[in-house]
Parts: sequence; C-alpha cells; structure tokens
Amino acid sequence: MTGPAPVVVHGRDGDCPVLVRAGALDSLGAVLAPLVRGRAAALATDSNVGPLHAARAAAALEAAGFRVSVREVPAGEATKNVRALAELWDFFHGAGIARSDLVVALGGGVVGDLAGFAAATWMRGVAVAQVPTSLLAMVDSSIGGKTAVDLPCGKNLAGAFHQPVAVVADPLLLRTLPAREFAQGLAEAVKYGCIRDADFFAWFEGRAGAPFADGDVERIVRTSAAHKAAVVDADEREGGLRATLNFGHTVGHAVEKVLGYGTISHGEAVAIGMVAAAKLGEALGRTEPGTAERLAALLAKLSLPTRLAQVAEGVDPAALADAARSDKKRDGDAVRFVFLDRIGACTVAPLSAASLAARLPAAL
Repeated sequence: MTGPAPVVVHGRDGDCPVLVRAGALDSLGAVLAPLVRGRAAALATDSNVGPLHAARAAAALEAAGFRVSVREVPAGEATKNVRALAELWDFFHGAGIARSDLVVALGGGVVGDLAGFAAATWMRGVAVAQVPTSLLAMVDSSIGGKTAVDLPCGKNLAGAFHQPVAVVADPLLLRTLPAREFAQGLAEAVKYGCIRDADFFAWFEGRAGAPFADGDVERIVRTSAAHKAAVVDADEREGGLRATLNFGHTVGHAVEKVLGYGTISHGEAVAIGMVAAAKLGEALGRTEPGTAERLAALLAKLSLPTRLAQVAEGVDPAALADAARSDKKRDGDAVRFVFLDRIGACTVAPLSAASLAARLPAAL
C-alpha cells in the first residue's frame, strides 16, 4: 500500500498502527497477516454493514491465507449487550478461534466495542483488528483499545482496555453512510477542535454548511485519528490526559440513558452534551464567554442538535442529573468534568453533584 505513513499508538502490549487510506479495505489481509501467527479469522459485522462490505473484507483476508468465518449481529446500540457478547463467544468457538488467531470488527462503534470486548475476554484475550465503517468509529471509537457493552444501569460499564493489532480506516467506505450517521461522526471530530486544536475547529467553521469532498473527509479522519492516537499514546489507561476525550460525554451519556439507548445517536447526544458543558463552564467562570454560542453555531451548521428540546420533550432534569452522577468517571460525590477553557484548550476538574443538579437544566 502507498500513501502517508500510519500514526501509531504505542500501547503497553504492543504498537497499534492506525492506517487511514482510500481503498485500504482491499488490502486488509496484506496488512493484518504479518501481525498474527494464526490464520483463522472471525469477522464480526452488523446487518447494515455486512451486505455492503463483508464480502470484500473476507475476500481480502482470504487472499492473504486466512480462513474466514462471518457473523452478522443486528445493527444498533441495543445490540451492545451481554447477551450479544455471549453469542459472539459461541461464534468464536464455532470458528475455531485460538489464542494465535484474529477477530476482525467490521462496522461502526457498536460492532467495534462489542467484538473488541469479546476478543479481550475470549481465551483471556485474542488479537482484534478494528475496521471502522462509520465516521464516528474512524475518528474516535476504533482507536485506543477501549471496549465495552452497555448494562441496564449505564452505558459502557462492563468493558476492558484491549488494544487492536491495527486500525484500518478506508474513508471511501463513508460514501455509503447515511447523512445522519455521517453528521454524528462530525460531532466527535469537532470535539478534537474544542479540546486540542483551535485551527481544526476554525477549518470546520470555514467549510460547515457545504458538502465535504473526499479530500475533506480524509483530512477529518486523519487529523482526528492523529489527535486520538496522541492522547492514547500519552495516557493509555485514562489516568489523566485521556479523560479530556470525554468532553461532552458525561451529559451526552446521561441523555442517551434517560431517553433510552438508540433513541438518538451517540454523536447527537455528545453534541448536546458539548454545548451543555460549555454553558456550564461559562456559568461557573471556567470557560471563555461566547464559547458555547460559537460551538452551537458550528454544530447546527453540521446538522447536529444543540439543545435537548430538539430531540425530546418532557424529560425530567432530575433524572438527567442522576444519570450524569452515575457516570463511571465520577470521583466520590463529584464527577470528573471536562470544561473548555476556550476553543482549543480544556481542563478536567471535579464538579459536585449538587452543582451539576442545580445548573444542568439551564445548560440543556
């Protein structure tokens, strides 16, 4: 394969190259074959992605000598549960996946999280390759080794850190992505502009409202992937810097939980959560005035919601505050909250449960 060199996450269990290249799907087997000893591959995908891309992915793996078994799970967040996890373990057994073999997660964030956690826990850990097919997965969830399933009591509460042997992102696959799905991925890309890269944020402002060309999409994926990889490289297990990637997620996860997982997309919830976090920061004197308005204006141009009322009515603010307080990133009676200092810089600081409950309704 030709093109720019991959960025690399240097994990404690080995390096993970993140390849962002047009046409990379057809070279999948050639990329992965040198990274594992075994030649059995369990390809996990979903009912939306499978009919579009699974045959090409399997053919590329088989051309490199892999014996491929394919499993489709139902598309959607509701699939990311313990039952589906157990079904993937059964699939691995039937596919003969041993410690030296490979799991390939072909799909968006749900497939990546589910198959990644299944790989992390099968035989105490087998290799997994992430092959993201959604913008959200390409820019965020496929990179960094965080895997999980949802529980009735909260999102992503059962999981493991399990670095993939590689992330292979082919931006051309995004041509088949529905507009709403593409937009939710933009929310996570804008996040990097908010917390790390003011120039990237400004680049979005200059292009928002017009269609993105293939070159623009590749830039979005490559820039976002580089930011995610750099953060994970510095803090693989979320001891400090990696917590900044949760900007907008404390409130966003609460919105997802209270509305019911799958009611709105993760990216839409994060968009609402980012604006709410910026408003909270301004109200507490932590965030530069006008930041929330600027962020909301950009997200609106990208066809993303910025207020809870745009997606649901009659939501109990107390229920949202309770859900936010149950976030796994809490510290005692406080939540580790990501505040923007300004566009391009952020701070993680404790936010008390009382302050969160008092100010969240107005921020939403």
